[in-house]
Amino acid sequence: MENDRLKIGITCYPSLGGSGVVATELGKLLAEKGHEVHFITHSIPFRLGKFHKNIFYHEVEVNDYYVFKYPPYDLSLASKMAQVAKMEKLDILHVHYAVPHAVCAFLAKEMVGSDLKIITTLHGTDITVLGQDESLSDLIRLAIERSDAVTAVSKDLIRETRDLLHIEKPIDLAYNFVDKRVYYPRDVATLRRDFAKPDEKLLLHISNFRPVKRIGDVVDVFAKVNERVPSRLLFVGEGPELSKTICKVKELGLTDRVIFAGKQDDVAQVISLADVMLLPSEKESFGLVALEAMACGVPTVGSNAGGIPELITHGETGYLAPIGDTTQMAEHVIRLLSDPQLYEAMSKACLDRAHFTFCNDLITAQYEQIYYRVLGREVPSIDLSEICRA
Repeated sequence: MENDRLKIGITCYPSLGGSGVVATELGKLLAEKGHEVHFITHSIPFRLGKFHKNIFYHEVEVNDYYVFKYPPYDLSLASKMAQVAKMEKLDILHVHYAVPHAVCAFLAKEMVGSDLKIITTLHGTDITVLGQDESLSDLIRLAIERSDAVTAVSKDLIRETRDLLHIEKPIDLAYNFVDKRVYYPRDVATLRRDFAKPDEKLLLHISNFRPVKRIGDVVDVFAKVNERVPSRLLFVGEGPELSKTICKVKELGLTDRVIFAGKQDDVAQVISLADVMLLPSEKESFGLVALEAMACGVPTVGSNAGGIPELITHGETGYLAPIGDTTQMAEHVIRLLSDPQLYEAMSKACLDRAHFTFCNDLITAQYEQIYYRVLGREVPSIDLSEICRA
């Protein structure tokens, strides 16, 4: 293993968000396999938690120099990347999001030298939102073109990247993943009694409450379901749409049936409480929360936006409907909650798909192969088709 041991720098958004979750979990898994992982971020990634062997953290500090109107975080990050790369003799900088992280990595590589390789993972917003901004599109294109390898979390995101930015560079598909040791159905029967009565179903939505998540649709779906199936709705997370959502719940007279739980750390525990996950997003490059639900045996009902159809197999591991069609989504939920045999079969299908197709061992091995490829090293022989069936 010593010859295969890599020194990897990882930069991501360390706070709440799917990209930060995936980046941190990947770093932990790589460290478990013996690689040396260095997180270079402005704060400790929230999923990093306790001490981990082979993991190091380097804080990016921004100098508030009086000549700058705004603190130059990007320059501080690039400088810190170069410093850590030289000090620790990093092989790779794996950055999550093209802007600003891949641009900073490019600057760091210019300072350090061509031996340092850059892997950029696209998660969605850097393309679907920022990529449409003409003032940033050339910068994003530069970051992608100067990366030694680029990955994206769905086929749909690869397509959109090519269409928006006219990128011809190869982009590797590397889906998001779940650690099957963490995400599995939990025994939460006692805890569930605090959220719903025995004869009630529990619907769940987890997000950062941005407009793109269409939180109002979540409430509309629940209202329709609750008319025919006694149920409650659990919201997890916070964000700009929270106040508006609370008002809507009150206007519909559903205050006593909707629970706002705020941000929660033990997501697998929370998901295990639910019967159905609701994900009616307008845009979703992958839909990590739906995968986390799937891994806990909870089907998702949502929109057929972006990469969600690559994750949710309609009629097998959940149901999809056109964006904004809350009536159809509600009908899918009602059908699922009213048919115990259908629900049991779908829950099992969720577990199988999550733990085989999107398992941590498989995706980690895919990233390792990309690392070895860009470094020009021999790629260890791995049967990816069998790796999660052991």
